[in-house]
Amino acid sequence: MLTDTTTLAPDGQPLILTTLCNTKGMTITLMDWGATWLSAKLPLRSGEKRELLLGCSTAADYLRQGAYLGATVGRYANRIAHASLLVDGKHHPLVPNQGLHQLHGGPGGFHARRWKIVTHDERKVVYQLHSPDGDQGFPGNLDVTATYLLTPDNRLEISYQAQTDRACPVNLTNHAYFNLNGTGHDAMQQRLQLFADYYLPVDSEGIPCAALTTVADSGMDFRQPKPLYLDLLRDADQQCVNGYDHAYLLHSACNELTTPAAYLWSADGHIELTVFTTAPALQFYSGNYLKGTPSRNGGTYDNYAGVALESEFLPDSPHHPEWPQPDCWLQPGQHYRSATHYQFRETL
Repeated sequence: MLTDTTTLAPDGQPLILTTLCNTKGMTITLMDWGATWLSAKLPLRSGEKRELLLGCSTAADYLRQGAYLGATVGRYANRIAHASLLVDGKHHPLVPNQGLHQLHGGPGGFHARRWKIVTHDERKVVYQLHSPDGDQGFPGNLDVTATYLLTPDNRLEISYQAQTDRACPVNLTNHAYFNLNGTGHDAMQQRLQLFADYYLPVDSEGIPCAALTTVADSGMDFRQPKPLYLDLLRDADQQCVNGYDHAYLLHSACNELTTPAAYLWSADGHIELTVFTTAPALQFYSGNYLKGTPSRNGGTYDNYAGVALESEFLPDSPHHPEWPQPDCWLQPGQHYRSATHYQFRETL
C-alpha cells in the first residue's frame, strides 16, 4: 500500500493507494476513498503496457471531479425519481443531487466516503463501509463489503456484500470508464456487444419514461458487435441525453458469471474486455458529459472519452416492482450479494 501524504481527503486524512498484480504483469490500482478503481494496465506482447481506464493525473484530482471515475457507488446506483421512496406506505424523502432526483446514492454517497481496508495482499483488497440509518435519507444501518481480486488470467473480480437492519433498496456498482484504445485515442472507435434484447427509455433527466423496449430496428441494438460511433445520437432516446445512457436488461443466462453480459474491443483489435455479472442489467454510458473532467495527462477529458458498463438493477427500480428482475429491496436478515468480473485479453 502507498499512503499519499501530499493529499488529504475531506476527513483530513491521507489517501491510501493499493496496487494488485499478477504473474502476467497486469496491475490494478485502487484507492480507499470511494473504494475507487484508479488504473488497469495490461502488458502487450509489443512491450507496451496499455492503460485501459480513464483516470486523473493525481489522487487529489479524484476529489474534485464529478464523473464518479472508477468509484464504488451506492447505496443505490443510478437514479431514484423525485428522491423519494415509499416506506410502510408513506413518502420517505432522500437527499437529491440531480435536480429533483437522487443519482448514485446522493451527494454524500459511497463514492465520497473513506472505506476501511480490512485485508489486502498482492492479489486482493477488501474494503468495508458502515452507512448509518438516515444516510442520504436511506432507512436502516447498512454494512457493506467490496472485494477486488485480480486473477492470473487478467480478470478483475469485484464482489459486494451488504446487510441491513431495516428494509432498504441496495444497488452497488463500480463506475469505471474504459478506453481500450489507450490514453489519448478515440474511445468511440471501440466496438461493443451487449447480450440484451431490451433497453429502458429515459427522459432528458435520465428517469425511465416508458416500458422496456426492444432494441430491434434502432441504434440501441448491440446484439451484434459494432463501433460505438456508428449509431451515436441516431435515436430520439439518445438525443435527449446526448448519447447512450441507458440500462439494458440482460439475458437471464448472463446472471451466473459463466455467460458473458458484454464484450468491448479496442479499435486496433488487440484487446478484448469480457464483462460477466450477476446483476440483471448493464447501464451503458458513453461519457456524454465528461467534458472538463481532469485527465491522466494533466488536461481535461472531452465528452465521449470513455464508456462505462455499470452492472446494476434497472434505474428507479424502487418505483417499478413490475419489472422482470429480482427485488432491489434488501430486508433485515437477508444478504445482498452481487459480483461483476472484468476480464482483459490480448487477442493478437
